[in-house]
Amino acid sequence: MMNGYAPLEIVVLPEVTYILIDDGNDSFRRIFTDGRDFPADAEPTFTGYSIGKWIDEDRDGRYDVLEVETRNFKGPRVYDNSGLMLHPDNQSIVRERIYLNKADPNVLQDEITVTDHALTRPWTVTKTYKREQPDWREDVCAEGNAHLRIGKENYMLSADGYLMPAKKGQVPPDLKYFKQSQR
Repeated sequence: MMNGYAPLEIVVLPEVTYILIDDGNDSFRRIFTDGRDFPADAEPTFTGYSIGKWIDEDRDGRYDVLEVETRNFKGPRVYDNSGLMLHPDNQSIVRERIYLNKADPNVLQDEITVTDHALTRPWTVTKTYKREQPDWREDVCAEGNAHLRIGKENYMLSADGYLMPAKKGQVPPDLKYFKQSQR
């Protein structure tokens, strides 16, 4: 969710921080900052469950870093736009350090470290966002969506329009109600 492909708005409240993302579906992240632990029985979600802590790193009386840990993801999920699948056990852990750049307070940085059983070691990247007046747009996420569900299975449409599996070794869908083309 933190790819920054659309405008972000951050709303800080005493017990929760929201990151609103204008991606056509009014997506948001909820980061609990009230000191709670991860719940044992929370329903998995595509955005996961995030717990954060504000830190006054330079001890000047102002919080300047938000440290976040996110778990409890619902799968199947891809790592990024490359299509690399995350491990089907959905045990990913995403740790972040979100802060304003000290040299330019109009730049927000997010150091993201992902630990996942599909990766050989934790992967870290720093995302940079520039503050500007956003152009909030309106669109529909379902338009052009290449993901589809048949029964209890998730599939994708390839760039050339063919149905393809979303995971290795996936059973093809039952096509008995479709007229078969002649070869």
